[in-house]
Amino acid sequence: MINAPVILTEGLTRHFDDIIAVDDLNLEIYPGEVLGFLGHNGAGKTTTVRLLNGVLTPTSGKAQVLGLDPSTDGAELRRRTGVLTETPSVDERLTGYENLAIFAALFNIPPAAVESRVAEVLEIFQLTDRAGDRVSEYSKGMKQKLALARAIIHQPELLFLDEPTSGLDPVITRQVHTLIRELSRDGNHTVFLCTHNLAEAQRLCDRVAVLENGRMVALGSPAELARDLWKGMRLEVETTTEAIPAAIKALTAIPDTREVVQEQGHPVISLSLNLRDQVPGVVSCLVAAGVPIFRLTPKEPTLEDIYFALHENHKEMPA
Repeated sequence: MINAPVILTEGLTRHFDDIIAVDDLNLEIYPGEVLGFLGHNGAGKTTTVRLLNGVLTPTSGKAQVLGLDPSTDGAELRRRTGVLTETPSVDERLTGYENLAIFAALFNIPPAAVESRVAEVLEIFQLTDRAGDRVSEYSKGMKQKLALARAIIHQPELLFLDEPTSGLDPVITRQVHTLIRELSRDGNHTVFLCTHNLAEAQRLCDRVAVLENGRMVALGSPAELARDLWKGMRLEVETTTEAIPAAIKALTAIPDTREVVQEQGHPVISLSLNLRDQVPGVVSCLVAAGVPIFRLTPKEPTLEDIYFALHENHKEMPA
């Protein structure tokens, strides 16, 4: 049995006067999925999140989220979702514990369970020792952790995260990544992740959607997008230190090779090819130049490669 989509949009569009912030968005997201929502500032990510939570109404098109219409059922919907905005606001006059306890009550966590649930999320984000301090005394990273703790306090079915690891140190960033994986693993929690961190998106997301000027220009897993959109490849060639000059000279002479550079301190050269079919020619050229080849490693394109290739292709689209 195929589960119904957690999020379903059909032609979802939002105008602000003459500006089209979201343009004909058609999207399906399923239970347990981590979807990366990528795009430059102003691409339409925040407007989309507001539409899906019923904070804004669409100019045209429609959306269904958790079986509800955000335009008419926004209040009920927001009780079942968690939202971390890019610039989270927490009440700095209150303690960390008080911030979480208030939101636990607002989300109808039974009074008898509030204390244990607040203690649980404080422990997850290593804020227990500072729970009694006013938030005005917290660092930026601690405020970010508190805001994320607040977003999950009621164990929402659908979690909207906008730059969730911004300002966090590497240890807490890893913990947040682990939390996102665990939330999605049971199939009962879905994560809508807006991020500029492309490495983070590649690590965490089942699929990614790429926005340019309000329009979705790509959707799929990183592997699918690489296969469909990236015809070239990167290569690493390991040789001897003495052969590096001859290798670089031979490789730069091959038509359509790019970014031929030596890795600092190592007898390894990296280069980019427009087509995978060029690899045999690279090998033949190096052999003809007398360059010993100890290792030749193809490097699959990263999500960053794909994202910037899409950006170049679509940056001339009208706003």
